[in-house]
Amino acid sequence: MISWDEFYDDPTSLDADASSYGRTGPAKNDAPSSSSLRGPDSATNGATLGSAGLATRTQTDPSAVAAQAAKAEAAKAEKSYSDAIAAARPAYVAEPSTSRNASEAAAEEVNNKIMQQVASQLEDLDVEVAQQEVGEWTERVTVDDKRMINCRADLNQLVPFKYDWAWQKYLDGCANHWMPQEINMNADIALWKSANGLTADERLIVKRNLGFFSTADSLVANNLVLALYRLITNPECRQYILRQAFEEAIHTHAYQYCIESLGMDEGEIFNMYHEIPSVAKKASWGLKYTKELNDPNFTTGTPETDKALLKNLIAFYCCLEGIFFYCGFTQILSMGRRNKMTGTSEQFQYILRDESMHLNFGIDMINQIKIENPHLWDDAMKREATQMILQATQLEIEYARDTMPRGVLGMNAVMMEEYLQFIANRRLVQIGLPEQFKGVKNPFPWMSEIMDLRKEKNFFETRVIEYQTGGALSWD
Repeated sequence: MISWDEFYDDPTSLDADASSYGRTGPAKNDAPSSSSLRGPDSATNGATLGSAGLATRTQTDPSAVAAQAAKAEAAKAEKSYSDAIAAARPAYVAEPSTSRNASEAAAEEVNNKIMQQVASQLEDLDVEVAQQEVGEWTERVTVDDKRMINCRADLNQLVPFKYDWAWQKYLDGCANHWMPQEINMNADIALWKSANGLTADERLIVKRNLGFFSTADSLVANNLVLALYRLITNPECRQYILRQAFEEAIHTHAYQYCIESLGMDEGEIFNMYHEIPSVAKKASWGLKYTKELNDPNFTTGTPETDKALLKNLIAFYCCLEGIFFYCGFTQILSMGRRNKMTGTSEQFQYILRDESMHLNFGIDMINQIKIENPHLWDDAMKREATQMILQATQLEIEYARDTMPRGVLGMNAVMMEEYLQFIANRRLVQIGLPEQFKGVKNPFPWMSEIMDLRKEKNFFETRVIEYQTGGALSWD
């Protein structure tokens, strides 16, 4: 260590003993202060004395002045270099931890054991067993492998398509998406609350139809989800069935929205299919065709079980959606044509558009099953299918008489009976059976624009065309 006398005689001698500082003090070329050399208690005095000594020495020794100048230049150059390095260095670099506490080490040990257990379980995974659970067949599917029922190919492979019509109906359904709350119900609410807004017969029609439809679409949805989806063994048809089930949920939502908006007794309306005979009969008739198929142990593969599935399709598509809905649709849409209950009518217009597509899809499935399984469509099955459609027609005629005891909305029960017979003839012909009601005509020609799928864009002039999503739908 240099002495103070040596420092006053030659300040540059500090460099000769820089190592005595250690690396905890100032950097080598930083100008040391007297406080650094003498300690904090004498910082002020040291600085004063050091300055005086330097001034005296440099005034009397030219060589000392030159040495001091050279040292200052060197310090300046090194500081510039240090500043450049500091600028390029991250503002903060976390020093690696050299020690961890016991809790962190214990947690890591537990995590390692869990991951080892996970890896061990995956090593024991039997891929063949898993494949058997999702499907017996593991080969790539071809078009020829696909069948409507009793298919043995992998049902998880959507493509290649065999039934392009099924996929197109799925796309059309998506393009037609709508939601009930988008329809303004203010006019309906005002009319329903008005003492003179509707006649008693008109109010009966509204309540009866909301009572039937509010549960009918739920019955259809249950049949789709609990029975048909499992038994139809074609993936593109299943895709549309999923879309249809969602649309049935939207329809039930629409009826609930109307009931709530109008302030009706929800218990009375939703339980009508138990309390009103004309409504209860239609619901009970449909349920008997889905009861057997809802059994989780029910499977197809025999002529008897395959016919049971075919009868279910006829009951729900041709009869429930193809006949049971049409009296109510005609009544509500007739009210809308007279500028009454326009919001409710608008809801029914959207629902009818969906139901028309459901009906066509179901008929296509029925006819495809007949083509692939001609032995099922024997004389006995033809007679039973005919009787099913005739029974459904009679039940709907009884419903028309119950809801229209007198003429209303430009129609009456007699006209509705002829109209339902006209519809029944169409259903019979669509599945390859002869007409049963000779000479009947459509007494409501204005309904043709609604029922005919290719003219659906005309039945709701205010919204249908512009409401399609994606612009994918064409009715030409």
